[in-house]
Amino acid sequence: MGQPKALLPLGGETCVARVARLLRACGADPVVVVTGIHDAIIREALSGAGAGASPLIVFNPAHESGQISSLIAGLDVVESTPAEAVVVAPVDHPAVRADTVARLILCWGRARPPVVRPVFSGRHGHPVIFDRAVWPLLRDAPLDRGARAVVRALGDAVVDVEVDDRGVVLDLDRPEDYAALIDAIDRGVVGL
Repeated sequence: MGQPKALLPLGGETCVARVARLLRACGADPVVVVTGIHDAIIREALSGAGAGASPLIVFNPAHESGQISSLIAGLDVVESTPAEAVVVAPVDHPAVRADTVARLILCWGRARPPVVRPVFSGRHGHPVIFDRAVWPLLRDAPLDRGARAVVRALGDAVVDVEVDDRGVVLDLDRPEDYAALIDAIDRGVVGL
């Protein structure tokens, strides 16, 4: 991307502040932001984000090992809380709507399946909810396949929720992705 995805501006705030605020608004508590190489500047950006209660910020010393190491760093914090599930919301999927997150949480709360994930136009997206019962599986997931290996292993126990929110599949990996997202917001195709 050429710069930290977490700090890309989106709708008057950074991507990481938006995701943290969205999760807090949907009832996630605690909200944990896991950082890596850009720890100091993300902490600084979040200190003045005005997103309500500040998220807990955790540095992942193994961040170069892949996403699963960051998920585990977050679990290390959340496991000591009464949380019964985690909502894993990557910072590079910042255009997800609050009503989508609320719907996923509601779906999890009804039957408490091991995993709940959104589906838009046949594509799986983010955020993904992992029930506490599968946290040990996440900890044992192979580094090269991470949480996907856990989701695949659970097969039919995974609950897919059809959503009309394109934001669940909009992934900011390249500058062109970010430009396309800004364009989609400007045209009203994606709302924040």
